[in-house]
Amino acid sequence: MAGRQLASKWRKTEALLSDSRISGYVPRTAPYSNAALKSMLQRYGNVVIKPIVGGGGYGVIKVFRDGRGYGFTYMDRTRIYRDYSSMAGALNRAKVKRRYLIQQGISLASIAGRPIDYRVKVVKNGEHWEFRSMVGRLARPGLFVTNLCKGGTMLTCREGLRRSLPRIKISAKRKEMRNLTLTCIGVLESHFPGIGELGFDYAVDRSGRIWILEVNTRPQ
Repeated sequence: MAGRQLASKWRKTEALLSDSRISGYVPRTAPYSNAALKSMLQRYGNVVIKPIVGGGGYGVIKVFRDGRGYGFTYMDRTRIYRDYSSMAGALNRAKVKRRYLIQQGISLASIAGRPIDYRVKVVKNGEHWEFRSMVGRLARPGLFVTNLCKGGTMLTCREGLRRSLPRIKISAKRKEMRNLTLTCIGVLESHFPGIGELGFDYAVDRSGRIWILEVNTRPQ
């Protein structure tokens, strides 16, 4: 039984940020506004914007600032503009008609130039939560989103970590991911009683640091 559904990415992010054991794993996240976008681009150089309600990589756009100016990537197309206002105008036309949030861009570890992230799926069975899967999702060549429905390739968690970060200790990183998942479950259950299934999307950046990209209450 799937249990309670909670569509809002922002509400789940707020719950995770409320706990000091978890907040350091959450990239800087804010509701979308022109001022927030400009500020976060100045600070981080690249951000990801995504609909507050939605899944499967739908409507997700990477926005960046570099030596060429400002730009954004949507699916496999990148557009560059000389100034911020030109880019922001084009971005507003490209966005889907939903409310968005902005998230600090994370430089994902990659395999042959293809970014990889991880999905950890847990299900509540009676009083206890069980781990059902821990898998890597390797982006289709040319895309930055890793979703399998967008052509991503599924790997085991071990294989993904080994191939993308060959110098890290894989067992320690998997254990950290599992322990973080258990901590998050406790916090999310206290905020949203009745949830029975969760899918955690984790990034591991090029230095081996784990980040929580988002949590789904109806994971695919």
